[in-house]
Amino acid sequence: MITKTPKKKIRAKKHWKLRHTITGTPERPRLSVYRSLNNVYAQVIDDVAGVTLAAASSLDLEGLGGNVDAAKKVGAIVAQRALEKGITKVVFDRGGNIYHGRIKALAEGAREAGLDF
Repeated sequence: MITKTPKKKIRAKKHWKLRHTITGTPERPRLSVYRSLNNVYAQVIDDVAGVTLAAASSLDLEGLGGNVDAAKKVGAIVAQRALEKGITKVVFDRGGNIYHGRIKALAEGAREAGLDF
């Protein structure tokens, strides 16, 4: 009998592969994106020190939820908070998700706000 692999397992495997190649440094931290069913979360992380330098989520926004517009605003907010701390270049970690929809909107929002990746 042929069984189908669940999407959750496929995403987890992709994320595991990505995390072994992408690492955040103090000069170029990692912009990590997590997408739940209802919200979008983004963090700028220095993996060497194990510290979160900036973070934002759609929970910070009033009543937008986790749609594409909210993701774009979350990208702009996390970029603004990173720029306040002097971070201009980051490595983008899409968390094993496809670069489409909310993930793409968050990346575009961060780029428009001034982050380079």
